[in-house]
Amino acid sequence: MNQVDKIIADHNKDKNALIQILLQIQKENRWLSEDVLKKVSRKLDVPLTQVYHIATFYKAFSLVPHGRHSLAVCLGTACHVRGAPRLLDKVSEVVGVKPGETSKDMKFSLSTVNCLGCCALGPVFQVDEEYYSDPSSTELKKIIAGCD
Repeated sequence: MNQVDKIIADHNKDKNALIQILLQIQKENRWLSEDVLKKVSRKLDVPLTQVYHIATFYKAFSLVPHGRHSLAVCLGTACHVRGAPRLLDKVSEVVGVKPGETSKDMKFSLSTVNCLGCCALGPVFQVDEEYYSDPSSTELKKIIAGCD
C-alpha cells in the first residue's frame, strides 16, 4: 500500500475528510501532483473538479513542487518600513531564487507573506517554523547553511 492509499484508508475513505486527506498528502510530499489529485478523486469517488476546487481554493495547498525548506519574508507594513524589501533582496541573493520560486535542488522555496504576527521584531524572516529578526548578511548565510 503506497502513502496516498494509506492516508485515504486511515480516513476510512470518508469523502468528508477530503481536506484532511489533502493536507496530510501535502505535508508528506510538499505539493499535490495531478496524479495524486486524480487518485484521491477515484478512491473517494469525488468528482475531480471538486478535488481541484479544494486544492486551488485554500492557500495551504500547492500544485507545484516545494523545496524541503520553506523560506518566507514578511512584507507587512511594520516589516516593510523597517527594511523588509532589503531583507528579501538579501535572502533571494543568498538562496538564488526569487519569491515564488523553488531552487533547482528542491532545497528551498521562497515566498513573501503579509504578516507573520511578530511586528515588533520586523523585518522578519522565517525558515520552516523558526523566525529571525533582521539578520545580518553573515547571520543569514549561517542560517541558510544550517539547513540540511
